[in-house]
Amino acid sequence: MQGRRNTRAARRFFCKLLRSLHYVPRVIVTDKLKSYAAAKRTILPHVEHRQSKYLNNRIEVSHQPTRRRGRQMRRFKSARHAQSFLSTHARIQNHFQLRRHRLTATQHRAARDAAFAVWRDVTGTVESR
Repeated sequence: MQGRRNTRAARRFFCKLLRSLHYVPRVIVTDKLKSYAAAKRTILPHVEHRQSKYLNNRIEVSHQPTRRRGRQMRRFKSARHAQSFLSTHARIQNHFQLRRHRLTATQHRAARDAAFAVWRDVTGTVESR
């Protein structure tokens, strides 16, 4: 979450994103905000930039559970409240959201079972079947 969506904020976002990628992307897909194009021109001048409302749908869907939770809570009252919730939510969600494309079905089932075993252990709940 950020208060402003200007070029400086977009530049910071791209730098942070590139640090975690460890490679230069071939294509960047964003919405049609002008500050993204300006930041991309200074940081990644040779990378193709696609601006579309629909091409970025994977990103929009990835934080759909967060948006749903925000609606249930009748929106976050402040950026600080949202940050405190999201920092905790991300740890829990990442525990259960496995990288399915890198696992066989057997490995996926075993990893899910292990994740739920850890969850039951941490929360002190009993398995019911």
